Amino acid sequence: MAKPYPFEIRNLKPHEAEKLKAFSGEKTGFIRIGPKGYVLAHRFLEVAADIYNMEIRPSDVFVNTYARSGTTWTQELVWLVANNLDYDTAKSILLWQRFPFLEFSSMFHSEMIQYYLEYNKGDEKKQKEIKMITTHIVDQLAMAPSPRFIKSHLPLSLLSPNLLDAKVVYVARDPRDVIVSFYLLSRSMTFLGWTGDFKSFWDLLINDLLYWTPFFEHLKEAWEKRHHPNLLFMFYEELKKDLPAMINRVSDFMGKKYSEDEVATLCEHLHIKNFKKNPSINIEIFKELGINKPDSDFIREGKTDGWRDYFDEEMIARTDKWMEENLRDTDLRFPSAE
Repeated sequence: MAKPYPFEIRNLKPHEAEKLKAFSGEKTGFIRIGPKGYVLAHRFLEVAADIYNMEIRPSDVFVNTYARSGTTWTQELVWLVANNLDYDTAKSILLWQRFPFLEFSSMFHSEMIQYYLEYNKGDEKKQKEIKMITTHIVDQLAMAPSPRFIKSHLPLSLLSPNLLDAKVVYVARDPRDVIVSFYLLSRSMTFLGWTGDFKSFWDLLINDLLYWTPFFEHLKEAWEKRHHPNLLFMFYEELKKDLPAMINRVSDFMGKKYSEDEVATLCEHLHIKNFKKNPSINIEIFKELGINKPDSDFIREGKTDGWRDYFDEEMIARTDKWMEENLRDTDLRFPSAE
């Protein structure tokens, strides 16, 4: 029997909601959930209890991150490590089908779904794909064979209380790089449809008004569980700095062992120059469906410290203060990727 949803759900205050109107794809607005006030689109209400009550299998593998923290890179790494480096399947089946995004459907407002159906009018195959992408998947996952691979940007507390019966790989990234990448994505994805400037978008992050914020609460929930045998906590900066070592860490976590040559081949597969042109990763279908703007790239440069091209002096000072305040009560620190 499903447990009742344990978290209070409340609307944003009017002045908060006003700041989020630049997300032109979200027509109903946003909500806050639970004591930490995590921000999600209104449609999340349709699936929140189902996600919380989802049956977890010991064979499940989750990749959990705040958005734009190296999620896609980690998904491909984890899937290949867990599946005995099966590159043929990895290249023939799209990553988002091998590793579905748990709450993705909740980000599509009904008006945007209708827009996509109209945009692809007359093409039955594309209409079917729109319906598949925008339909909640918890029931589909219940019928999926094991092992299941699942991506989520939800904080651990909004997922099943039994989550750590499964394997969870959590990746954290410096929020300054996260926000640049998330800003560019939000301009390119039409269901997000961000119309404001970068500074306004950054302001949402440090005021806990962006999707899945508060940012540091999200990270701290996972950091506190980092010694649990079923949770592997990694930093994006570590992946950038020493990918072979991190592949070995993931392999150990998944109970696998690969040779130096096999690890080197996987590093080459995951190298940004190859990753950017891998058709199973880059969801080109989203451009055809109108979900992504045609001139956008889902996979960008994968740089660290790219935020310096976007921040002015005032933003740097305020972000430094925000990070210092939020890290004061924890030993969580972002490593250098140099």
